[in-house]
Amino acid sequence: MYLVLVFLPLIGSLTAGLFGRKLGPKGSSIVSVSCLVMTFLLSTFAFYEVALIGSPVYIKLMNWVDSEMLNIDWGFLFDSLTVTMCCVVTFISSLVHLYSTEYMAHDPHLSRFMSYLSLFTFFMLILVTADNYIQMFLGWEGIGLCSYLLINFWFTRIQANKAAIKAMVLNRIGDFGLVLGILIIFVKYKAVDYATVFALTPLFIEEQFVFLNMSFNLIDIIGFLLFIGSIGKSAQLGLHTWLPDAMEGPTPVSALIHAATLVTAGVFLIVRSSPIYEYSPEMLKFITILGACTAFFAATVGLLQNDLKRVIAYSTCSQLGYMIFACGLSNYSVGMFHLANHAFFKALLFLGAGSIIHAVADEQDMRKMGGLKNLVPFTYSMMAIGSLALIGFPFLTGFYSKDVVLEVAYGKYLPHGHFSYILGSMGAFLTAFYSTRLVCLTFLSKPNGYKHVICAAYDSSYQICIALAILSVPSMFLGFYAKDMVIGLGSDFWGNAIYTLPENMNRIDAEFIPHSFKLLPVILSICGTLSSFLFYTFGSKILFQLKISSYGVKVYNFLNKKWFFDKVYNEYLGQFFFTFGYNVSYKIIDRGIIEVFGPMGLSQVISKKSFQLYKTQTNYIYHYTLLILVGTTLLLGVRQFWVIFGDYVDFRIFIIFLISSFYLTNKNIKSSD
Repeated sequence: MYLVLVFLPLIGSLTAGLFGRKLGPKGSSIVSVSCLVMTFLLSTFAFYEVALIGSPVYIKLMNWVDSEMLNIDWGFLFDSLTVTMCCVVTFISSLVHLYSTEYMAHDPHLSRFMSYLSLFTFFMLILVTADNYIQMFLGWEGIGLCSYLLINFWFTRIQANKAAIKAMVLNRIGDFGLVLGILIIFVKYKAVDYATVFALTPLFIEEQFVFLNMSFNLIDIIGFLLFIGSIGKSAQLGLHTWLPDAMEGPTPVSALIHAATLVTAGVFLIVRSSPIYEYSPEMLKFITILGACTAFFAATVGLLQNDLKRVIAYSTCSQLGYMIFACGLSNYSVGMFHLANHAFFKALLFLGAGSIIHAVADEQDMRKMGGLKNLVPFTYSMMAIGSLALIGFPFLTGFYSKDVVLEVAYGKYLPHGHFSYILGSMGAFLTAFYSTRLVCLTFLSKPNGYKHVICAAYDSSYQICIALAILSVPSMFLGFYAKDMVIGLGSDFWGNAIYTLPENMNRIDAEFIPHSFKLLPVILSICGTLSSFLFYTFGSKILFQLKISSYGVKVYNFLNKKWFFDKVYNEYLGQFFFTFGYNVSYKIIDRGIIEVFGPMGLSQVISKKSFQLYKTQTNYIYHYTLLILVGTTLLLGVRQFWVIFGDYVDFRIFIIFLISSFYLTNKNIKSSD
């Protein structure tokens, strides 16, 4: 059952991809959707057996690499963490497949699209079920490849090409750090499987490792390099710029990437590596601070985005910041709980956005929408549920995880904990503001689009509505029903899947923080919702006057330009590397040094010397006699030189002496000629 769970999406992908022309769009859709639904059903059985009954499963399939100390197996580990991720991934992926059959119905390459989606799901399952870092890295690279293929699915569009390349390049930076971390693990631990690495970690607490000619604590440098991989995949501050640009792909791709697969891989890696991070307190502080900064930064940028999908994309970036800093505070279970909850309502938001885009003739600018509440009432209801869950509105799913993240941040009673609490609370206000802004501009404000587009708006067909309706259920109720089981005090749900040092546990402290600090995030969320609703319903003139004021223009420009990250990367880093690549790497090294001392230079020298030797064939006997005398003298000289200086001089000098003598001889012969 467990192996079928992993490989069913691959079967669906290969069938749709290789036989799509024979099966047709409808046949490919039926096969791929059926495989994913079966995978989800198997995941629920696995969840019951592993997480609820408490019976983890380990499968060693076969030997993969066996080279001296390096032994890597095809092994699959099913513990509570794995089966939770499997359920989330397969549930959302199966609904995205169902949704895509209608959303992409008019695309002539639907079979290829369904194949890519199933392949994406397969690699994500390989990533979460792996029992060693190398197999995990295979899935890690696989989802990177599939993200490139899916973002660039409409490859005739230049913006899609650029977005896919940008996502690939920025993820390569993170992947490079991850590879270095795995290599250091192998060098020191002589193993890459989780069980061995986690068992040996306490023995290396004081171990030093020389990296880039500097000495670091071994656990710190491993944790840092693994986290570099997470920064790339989970779009944390610095390597985040690919995430909003990934919106160039079809909307189902955005839902799959942002909700359950690609961006959650970085959080999963941190949680899976919790036995390493627990012995690296400095890295935990760094993770907390960077996650909090990402949560606040993305929330500020999302305030002024006008593209419907980009607003939701920046909210994803912000929520990933919450998950990351929850893990940095050693509350890995809380971070995972927020990851699972967020996956459902974020998929609902993205798929709802796709339904809106379909309804208004593929328009994505919210400023050209408005008045859709009565025209697409079902989509409006779904988007309202998703937005309220994202805000953390009381008693919806987001409320039960987002507030706990902020409570454990304050309950840490350390500077970085309070720092993350402050930025997270401010981010909660901003999230509520821009989520309500999205609903107001799209549904509640006066119509701003073309008359024939607005009048022709309609609710989507059955497949899309069924996917949205199913997603709305966990978006409302999952948090309440799963809270006590997943993060409740005394719950043994995670078992040995997550490790936390006793001194880092602060869930009990978080329960007894002052009530004012517990209520502050909720109050800020409600204030953000009300202020956004009032401004965009009754106070649009006030907003306009604020925007055109001298100070408002600067703030608007700064936030609308995304803190100028793209400008700095393009004009300074990008241009520097382009210039270096052409003027130094290409012209000096490739076309210069390598050609002079490489095959080209060697062939030219040999040709030249051969021609000079050919010139010595003059057919005059006295020239040949001179050549014999010079050669004999040279040989005797070399022998005498060896006899006298052989014990004192390196033999390589003889080679230099021979080559120089040969050159001088040729030169003398040429001059005498």
